[in-house]
Amino acid sequence: MITKQHISQQYNKELESVKSKVLKMGGLVEAQVEGAISALIERNDELAKKVAESDYKINKIEVEIDENCAQLIAKRQPAAGDLRLIIAIIKVITDLERIGDEAEKIGRHVQKLVSLEGDIGMHAELSSLGDKVMTVLRNALDAFARMDVEQAARVVETDKQIDKEFNRISRVLVTHMMEDPRNIKNMLHVTWCARALERIGDHSQNICEYVIYLVKGQDVRHTVFNPTED
Repeated sequence: MITKQHISQQYNKELESVKSKVLKMGGLVEAQVEGAISALIERNDELAKKVAESDYKINKIEVEIDENCAQLIAKRQPAAGDLRLIIAIIKVITDLERIGDEAEKIGRHVQKLVSLEGDIGMHAELSSLGDKVMTVLRNALDAFARMDVEQAARVVETDKQIDKEFNRISRVLVTHMMEDPRNIKNMLHVTWCARALERIGDHSQNICEYVIYLVKGQDVRHTVFNPTED
């Protein structure tokens, strides 16, 4: 009995350790995205370079968590809820890593934007999109940390606003391209940055869908989820 209790306590510590690493990874990703958005709005070359070259930290912790999850499955043979947790963690860190990749893309595009002449503006529009994306990402990470299904469901709904904002920005950029072809290079880089922000919103939504899967045992990726239903 004592041996079984010790094994159980050790197992719980290992699970908590993995969850803590996921939250640490989330913090790194959040800082990376925030830096990318600031670099874009301010056309800050130095910050853009820092963002573009910092993605390795996120990749490193993803590999570490992946290995921890593989060891837990091999050693502990988790069942039911614990297995769902490990599966959800593996999926969450994949999306977090991809968010880091999108932030890196923004950093690289901003570096190219700074090197080009001319400024097509769009600061207010990009700032608004960036604020929405940061809110969705923070709320997604908070929903995961607290396993909050209702907040997760709200994030899934909020992501639709990001899609609308991105589509509006895209239309404006296309109009600018048609009116002044000399700025096409600039506008393409801005378009790719806006697309990266939109994808960060999508990945944040994915994280919330995994939270719902973990808590409710329900895959809602291609369905409409009602958080009031059991």
